[in-house]
Amino acid sequence: MTTGFFWDERCFWHGGGNYAGMVPVGGLVQPMDGGLPESPESKRRLKNLIEVTGLARELAMRGAEPASREDLLRVHPDSYLNEFKALSDAGGGELGRRTPFGPGGYELAAISAGLAKTALAAVLQGEVTNAYSLSRPPGHHCLPDYPNGFCLLNNIGIAIEAARAAGLAKRFAVLDWDVHHGNGTEAVFYDRANVLTVSLHQDRNYPMDTGGFSDRGKGEGLGHNLNIPLPPGTGHKGYLAAMERLALPAIRDFAPDVLIIACGFDAAANDPLGRMLATAETFAQMTRQVMELSAAVCDGKLLMVHEGGYSETYVPFCGHDVLQQMSGSAIAAPDPFAEVFPLRQPDARFDAFLDTWLADMADAL
Repeated sequence: MTTGFFWDERCFWHGGGNYAGMVPVGGLVQPMDGGLPESPESKRRLKNLIEVTGLARELAMRGAEPASREDLLRVHPDSYLNEFKALSDAGGGELGRRTPFGPGGYELAAISAGLAKTALAAVLQGEVTNAYSLSRPPGHHCLPDYPNGFCLLNNIGIAIEAARAAGLAKRFAVLDWDVHHGNGTEAVFYDRANVLTVSLHQDRNYPMDTGGFSDRGKGEGLGHNLNIPLPPGTGHKGYLAAMERLALPAIRDFAPDVLIIACGFDAAANDPLGRMLATAETFAQMTRQVMELSAAVCDGKLLMVHEGGYSETYVPFCGHDVLQQMSGSAIAAPDPFAEVFPLRQPDARFDAFLDTWLADMADAL
């Protein structure tokens, strides 16, 4: 088994300007250390950790060329790309909602998309068994003509359309387990029958007006979008149950040529932008679930594309556990919160509530 790890140092250089958490600095808001939650540190520290433990030596570490203008135009209109490029060349700014960037932001986003594109092609061409793309800036919130939620280009959408144009695959499934609804990827493929989009997210976190269970696609895409909104505090057992009862059966029935995971780690217990109580072991077990499913339906073709996750202390351990599972390595990075986070999991009363929550969605499918 060969696991590809696609990364580029320049992705860590993307900057989001002067923020205090989610609030632009100005007036009565003071700067704070770290600034915008979408900083390079959680991603850089993930790469640092796999190097320190030695796991990196068991991965196929690779870079990629930036996505081309042709690649971007398959998803994003010319008018949007022109506006993005012009603002980037002028020193940066903000095009949409919570998408600040600095000089060269356009080129850095193209590198991020290029990593996802090249990683998907490598999986589909059999160069690697599976792959992880450490993309930054993230992409799953970016609509074709409107960036939001730290996302400037839709990395997964661009990767899928490039693979489809090259004749590498026909049917794609995207499972998004970022804590926030994958509204951008949903929008790109909402009327398409050849791409199944499944989003497992905290109910009404971000965006607060998308991600409803009743949004199932339209036209040819009707029935090919599945949102699984979960209540705050869902926890480890709840995530695995939602996967088993809703997400995995939908993907199994769709029978894709490849399975792509929008891999955010912001459902983790100490993430500043989520309230879901997942642990590193949650992500390890979900990875095992999707590996087993991909082995059964698409010859093990599996790609993880990094999305959110804002805890600099915990994202590296969650990501290490995912990569350990993907590669079959014996090299572990012990979870420093392994004794604490299990004690914060929901009790039996919440489990009963969640069981009803999931059953109602399953009955409605």
